[in-house]
Amino acid sequence: MNSDSLMIVISISYFLGSLPYGYILVKAFYGVDIRTIGSKNIGTTNVLRAGYKGLALCTLLLDSFKGAIAILLTRYYFDLPETYVAIAGLVAIVGHMYPVWLKFKGGKGVATFFGTVLAFDPLVFLICGAVWLFVAITTRYSSLSAILAVIVFPISCYFLDEPLFYVSIVISVLIIYKHRENIKRLVQGVESKVSFKKNS
Repeated sequence: MNSDSLMIVISISYFLGSLPYGYILVKAFYGVDIRTIGSKNIGTTNVLRAGYKGLALCTLLLDSFKGAIAILLTRYYFDLPETYVAIAGLVAIVGHMYPVWLKFKGGKGVATFFGTVLAFDPLVFLICGAVWLFVAITTRYSSLSAILAVIVFPISCYFLDEPLFYVSIVISVLIIYKHRENIKRLVQGVESKVSFKKNS
């Protein structure tokens, strides 16, 4: 194992994950700091709630690519074992959650999580994505959709005997932790719902 390659991969993965696209896009197109609106989060859901529907889609795609690129670079360019490929995805998610550019106050990692899982194992992505989509459509709670999807994530990895399994537990715990305020609001019945029909 080339430790230098691993450190390079970790550095690149963190850098990719730390790029705050939601903040960058809203600031560039509207001159608004998305951290002053709604939940003050830089992720897709808050961009959507703010009314920037087109930018929300761009944020979703770009945040997803961060995790996917980290996985693909590690697997095909650096040719490291799958366990280290999984670690690269984890680091990209951590980068999104704690970006150095925004004083380590980032998003909740859901879009980056889905990009990571898609690149690592499309079957696990389909399972988690189906859970997210079903819950999102039936409840319109983005936070609940994400929480249930990441709970299913390590379960799916376990039954599919994925080398991602142990890393998946860490990812799941991190994302649930980042949703702790959402969980409180869900329990209290005051969590905001997402309107998919809202115009930008």
